[in-house]
Amino acid sequence: MNFPLYIAKRYILSNSKNNAINIINRIASMGIIVGAMALFVVLSVFSGLKVFSLSFTNDIDPDLKINSTLGKSFFISPDQESQIKKIDGVASYTKIIEERVLFTFDGKQEVTYLKGVDANFSKVNAIEKKLFNGQWLKPDTYQVVVGYGVAQKFSMGLIDFNNQLEVMVPKAGKGNIENEEQAFNKTDIIPVGIYAISEDLDSKYIFADLGLAQELLEYKTNQVSGIEIKVKPGADESSIISKLQTIFNNKITIKNRAQLNESLYKMLNTENIAVYLIFTLVIVVALFNLIGALIMMILDKKGNLKTLFNLGTEIKDLRKIFLLQGTLLSIFGGIIGLVLGIIIVLLQQQFELIMITPTLAYPVIFSLENVLIVMGTIVTLGFIASLIASSRVSKKLLE
Repeated sequence: MNFPLYIAKRYILSNSKNNAINIINRIASMGIIVGAMALFVVLSVFSGLKVFSLSFTNDIDPDLKINSTLGKSFFISPDQESQIKKIDGVASYTKIIEERVLFTFDGKQEVTYLKGVDANFSKVNAIEKKLFNGQWLKPDTYQVVVGYGVAQKFSMGLIDFNNQLEVMVPKAGKGNIENEEQAFNKTDIIPVGIYAISEDLDSKYIFADLGLAQELLEYKTNQVSGIEIKVKPGADESSIISKLQTIFNNKITIKNRAQLNESLYKMLNTENIAVYLIFTLVIVVALFNLIGALIMMILDKKGNLKTLFNLGTEIKDLRKIFLLQGTLLSIFGGIIGLVLGIIIVLLQQQFELIMITPTLAYPVIFSLENVLIVMGTIVTLGFIASLIASSRVSKKLLE
């Protein structure tokens, strides 16, 4: 049997004759347990908040989005479309046109994105589930679906025959402009639906039929500004991107969902790291108690250590006793803290004990990754603290 491990376990399970040392040991153990529990709960909360924040953009952003690297638009041939359909891992795709244009309604104006979409758009994005009122637009019509924010700004309802929603798109070309008719392509459009996702996104897009957008922008039938792709679960994203680049001769830019919302992902990841570091600092402070408890234990067991030393036990083995004792305390404390943290997280998921609003529970996500992060942090810091404390065992101390 490993002699230092045997002695370390005996020291953990047995109480000291000095009651003060027992109290210090319990405080050190409680610090580790509470620190592990708090770190896991906080990481689970931020995982939940991350998923909750990204859920808004996930409703409107595709898994992959293709744009031209040479301009605002590009051409897609029937042969290229058939090749996209044959790519393993592609569930569906949709052709789109996006352009900032001017909308007018009842004397009010708003510049926002007109997004022309084809009949496959609802297969790629879950926007139809976010309809607040009305219905989704029909193909080959002048119908549009507006965001709740735009509808509020315009004080606009659906299918209002007294006031027409008008879209105005600047004409391409050169030369002097003598009147408005020469400067803009414009037409009346009919709002048939209102979507509601988030405050920012509700004012970002007005959805229209792809043909209408091509007509206003004077695009050809096979000319688009982008292609949005839905990927099958478990598909190899890098392989799909490589095949798409081959199909379009490397003249396109392909972004996944994280790249489309790069600033949002960076912000959420930065916040997560900051919170982790703050709570890790709290654990570091708590582990000072562990260092103190181990040093007190060394002084309390000084007579026993001297006896073991005289019997031939080396200093490095005596140090290992307290190194193992502190590491084991960290492991046991970390496990207990994790169990308590997991119970709290699962209770919140199941019973929604803490609410943000009367209808929205505080989001938490149980993640094995968070379990490993917390356990790794506790054990690593506990090992370092134990190493510092065990270094006090020396020949000079025993003499």
